[in-house]
Amino acid sequence: MSNFSDNISKNSKRIYIVILFVLAAGICVYLFPSKGKFKYEYQKGAPWQHDDLIAPFDFAINKSSNEIKMARDSVLRHYRPYFKLNVEVGAQQINKFVLDFPLRNDEAEQVLEKLYPKYNIPDTLSAFLLKYGKNLLSFIYEKGVVDFAEVLDKTSKGSTIVILKEGIAENRDVEEVFTQKIAYGYISKKLQRDFPEHPEIVTLFENIKLYDFVVQNLKYDEETSLKVRDDLLNNISLKRGMVQAGERIISRGDLVLDENFRMIESLKREYQNILGSSTFLRWLFLGHVIVVLFAFLVLYLFLYHFRKEILDSMQKTLFILMMVLLMFISASLVVRFNQVSIYLVPFVMLPIIIHAFYDSRLAYYIHIVTIMIIGFLAPNSFEFIFLQFLAGAISIFSLTQLHRRGQLFAAVGYIILTYVVAYTALAIMQEGSILKVNYYHYLWFLGNGLLLLISYPLIFIFEKLFGFLSDVTLMELSDTNHPALRELAEKAPGTFHHVIQVSNLAEAATRKIGGNALLIRVGAMYHDIGKTGAPGFFVENQSGNNPHDGLKYEKSAEMIIQHVHYGAELARKYKLPKPVIDFIFTHHGTGLVKYFYTKKANENEGAVPDISQFTYPGPTPFTKETAVLMMADSVEAASRTLKEYNKNTIDELVEKIINNQIEDNQFEEADITFKEISMVKQVFKQKLMNIYHARIEYPEQKKAKKG
Repeated sequence: MSNFSDNISKNSKRIYIVILFVLAAGICVYLFPSKGKFKYEYQKGAPWQHDDLIAPFDFAINKSSNEIKMARDSVLRHYRPYFKLNVEVGAQQINKFVLDFPLRNDEAEQVLEKLYPKYNIPDTLSAFLLKYGKNLLSFIYEKGVVDFAEVLDKTSKGSTIVILKEGIAENRDVEEVFTQKIAYGYISKKLQRDFPEHPEIVTLFENIKLYDFVVQNLKYDEETSLKVRDDLLNNISLKRGMVQAGERIISRGDLVLDENFRMIESLKREYQNILGSSTFLRWLFLGHVIVVLFAFLVLYLFLYHFRKEILDSMQKTLFILMMVLLMFISASLVVRFNQVSIYLVPFVMLPIIIHAFYDSRLAYYIHIVTIMIIGFLAPNSFEFIFLQFLAGAISIFSLTQLHRRGQLFAAVGYIILTYVVAYTALAIMQEGSILKVNYYHYLWFLGNGLLLLISYPLIFIFEKLFGFLSDVTLMELSDTNHPALRELAEKAPGTFHHVIQVSNLAEAATRKIGGNALLIRVGAMYHDIGKTGAPGFFVENQSGNNPHDGLKYEKSAEMIIQHVHYGAELARKYKLPKPVIDFIFTHHGTGLVKYFYTKKANENEGAVPDISQFTYPGPTPFTKETAVLMMADSVEAASRTLKEYNKNTIDELVEKIINNQIEDNQFEEADITFKEISMVKQVFKQKLMNIYHARIEYPEQKKAKKG
């Protein structure tokens, strides 16, 4: 029992990691749609690769999205908005006109009396004009007075509206109704037409201001209009025709063209709905569980075999699973609500962000696993996976290292272009003509690209949340104007020159073996900042006086070792990231301060000194980059002691120093191979030859020396 508990305790972190993977898989299974997967893969315009397809049951043929769109457009084109006519408004305004009619005094009657015989009517002229005005207003209100903005918004010229008057609907052309402005013009023209020889009457009506009694009595009935419109749209048939059970849909080798493509799509939908019924739900769920678990298992095995350090960190594992789930949840929501195209979701953001913190191989592998899972959700799975596969590859190629914001803009341009070109090619293959390509997809691709631009701020956010280190931050740290490096250059100029040389050596070697060249360059620049605490104790900063003279060897070793501890303190003060601080701790590993250790041993005539007083605290290098820095630091420092610079002396120096470090077990924890160490040696030899301009001795020179 105790052994079992010990094993659980020992492997607790690995158990938690496995639980995280299972939870992530469980979330994906939960979000899977409750319908089955059609068992045939096919593409429009390509040959049918399966056996003859026979209808297993009766089903209706669904209309294509274009046909449904055309039907909807036709309904909306012939749809007539509803306006409600308020008869009370007209009656009130006419009654107001009667009460306010001004032609009732004797003076007005005398002025107009001479005009009275012309019209031969039994009433007085005043009564005649009152009646004329009432009839004119009645006509206008019968037609309806509407707000111009409402008509312009709901209708177009030459269209028809429906007027509801006391519960009775009447179709009426838009041109037949009045706006207030049109009513004013109509009144003026009507008076001039009816009284062409009597401008006095026109003037009198203008003085009456008949148009003041014209107000809106026709208003848009939004509730009725929307209800009628929705009823019309809902009544659009989504089906056209039937396929009977036993009917041949397509034969092997036949091209999947418009008609049989629509039949296959209809069968696919019916088939998926049947599989999603309660009868098959348990088996469907089991299939989803197995598929998703396999996908996450493959991801786990990849990390286990090639990036084990990620599985050793809860934080790093959680970040990767979170990014996968973020993409999957986004796809699931888009497919479920079906309001936008799945191509609007910026799936390429996944490899871009992961690549900012890890290598391109890991980023692309995670991208592939993710889109394979999402492919079970996406319509046209092959098309979706193919487009995301290409776009992901382009994102990796165009962002080998994200150093500047401008690189992201250029990469987004390449990604959009990839989507457009690849989609157009597939569409031409499917439709047989470029004229039938659905150009709306290009808008989705453009939106996708714009959303990708938020990758840059997200990288910064994830960097702070998870304590990661991006290339952008490394570029900022590599600036020699950083306060820590300025302090090093001012207080310890010899050390500053040393770290620059080490960074050049280490960067070249790391690039050769496929490590993170930018990370090791930055690590090399900061690895000796602790020497600013006592710069004179280090030979590269001495100019005559040696402060070690007169000190005990143990004290001298202590002063030398102290630069590691002080360097870590300075790094924390300047808030340097942990991966950079790791270079400070590991660049000497657990090695000896050999010079003073040997001096002490010789002084005691062979007696073994207390080795702990001459040993660096470590730890030893635990990554490829920290291992290379240890080699570069030792080789560069030792190269300054050579009395003669030529190929042989440099080769012997590099081999001796690095082999001693191997024998001292300094690289046991680092993921670096002997082959890679050999490549590092070759780079160091070549770089040192270039630095010191060492000449190769030719055979003639050797003979001359012997002679």
